[in-house]
Amino acid sequence: MIIYDLRCESKHEFEGWFKDMASFEIQRKAGHIECPVCGSASVEIIPSSNRIKGRRTESETKAEESLSAPMALKMIHDFIDKHFDNVGDRFAEVALKMHRGEEPKRNIKGYTTTEQQELLEEKGIEFFRIPPPPKLDS
Repeated sequence: MIIYDLRCESKHEFEGWFKDMASFEIQRKAGHIECPVCGSASVEIIPSSNRIKGRRTESETKAEESLSAPMALKMIHDFIDKHFDNVGDRFAEVALKMHRGEEPKRNIKGYTTTEQQELLEEKGIEFFRIPPPPKLDS
């Protein structure tokens, strides 16, 4: 599926999803593509910022290539440590209270037993497990 940014003759911009460029052309020529704002069938593809790529520096490219799975996991843990409240082994209890509206909703982290996880799942409470942080050589 290809997403094209489109513009009608009245300059309204919108997007369309097509199998390929040929599908877009067939639909456009048949008048099947219409502006959702004004209904005009006179549309054209316009440049998309998603397809405009700037040049990356060598250091940016190397940094992306050198990001290992353990390093990515460490970055996730660093983010969670900074932005989530650590409720420790009270995770299930706090999650249930937030679900019932007894505590304000917020990002929390902590630990659960298998039984507690099953209870949270039964109640429809979304959560996810993250492996422990890796030990990286400094």
